[in-house]
Amino acid sequence: MTAQKSLVIRVYFTLALAILPLFTFAQERNEKHTSLEEAEEEFNATEMIMHHIGDAHEWHFFGEGESSVTLPLPVILYTENGLVSFMSSEFHHDTDGTHIVEKDGMRFVNLHEDIYKLDEGAEVVEFDAEHHPVNASKPWDLSITKNVAAMFLTVILMILFFSVGLARHHKKSKSAPKGFNNVLETLVLFVRDEIAIPQIGEKKYMKFMPFLLTVFFFIWITNLMGLLPGAANVTGNIAVTVSLGLFTMLIMIFNGNKDFYKHTFWMPGIPTWVKPILAIVEGLGLLIKPAALMIRLFANITAGHIIILSLIGLIFILENAGIAGVSVPFALFITVLELLVAFLQAFIFTILSALFIGMAVEEHEHH
Repeated sequence: MTAQKSLVIRVYFTLALAILPLFTFAQERNEKHTSLEEAEEEFNATEMIMHHIGDAHEWHFFGEGESSVTLPLPVILYTENGLVSFMSSEFHHDTDGTHIVEKDGMRFVNLHEDIYKLDEGAEVVEFDAEHHPVNASKPWDLSITKNVAAMFLTVILMILFFSVGLARHHKKSKSAPKGFNNVLETLVLFVRDEIAIPQIGEKKYMKFMPFLLTVFFFIWITNLMGLLPGAANVTGNIAVTVSLGLFTMLIMIFNGNKDFYKHTFWMPGIPTWVKPILAIVEGLGLLIKPAALMIRLFANITAGHIIILSLIGLIFILENAGIAGVSVPFALFITVLELLVAFLQAFIFTILSALFIGMAVEEHEHH
């Protein structure tokens, strides 16, 4: 019992030493700020995180305000008067609606990356009690945002890697590729041998290889690019993951054979009165399967970015450089872990897509 008590005392003492610096940081923070509201005015962690993981009409790299380094992107709007286009730099990095852009007799403002068109005769944006604009309306926004630009960049890289790099090598030489081309070919063979053939079958896998390869490398490259400073969070955007999930669903539905739909909506060997109930459940499954794909990818990528930004934000929330000795190593560890997650999420999305497609095209034996 004496040894156990000694161990318990040591554990409590160690915990006390670990927690004590946090009380010190909190005390120093309270001495600098008389209220939490004053602290939030100086640094808003939620706003910082949402700004970095969200989409934007300009590509911000670093810096703040007029001294920031950004890449302006085209703003394309469809209004009742037709298409209107201009560069995002005309907003002068304003996102609170104070700077008005006049084009073709119309006035536009940027409210937290949502572009509004002011009503005729309105000079400034007016808000209601819930801070919604009352004298402005949303036009159709067809802009090339940061996420769209990042997707274009990913497509260009994929064309360079495969059409210009790997394909040109095989046209000129029959030898095995070297360097980066060897890595690409290894991944292509991995998708074929470990994903497509086992899930779809040797007879039908080739038909779906272009889709599986495109999805795998698109997700993997965008995930890796999203870890770079100032990069876009493409797969952390629910609209992107919904689109990818819809592609899988459409391929599964349009390639499903007679046996697939028979086993989905009118299962053989089941009592007739149960079949309508199972048909509803299985019909919903056609929607739930791609929904699970998009939510898994979106949630995992977004969570990783939020964790990294939260760890870095602790330095500014506690306003003490000493916390950097803890938060920075943890953020570095999560970043390294995200390199694995980038590949893992591309693999999981691709293998589940292949599994769902394989279920739709599988030939059933009838006895």
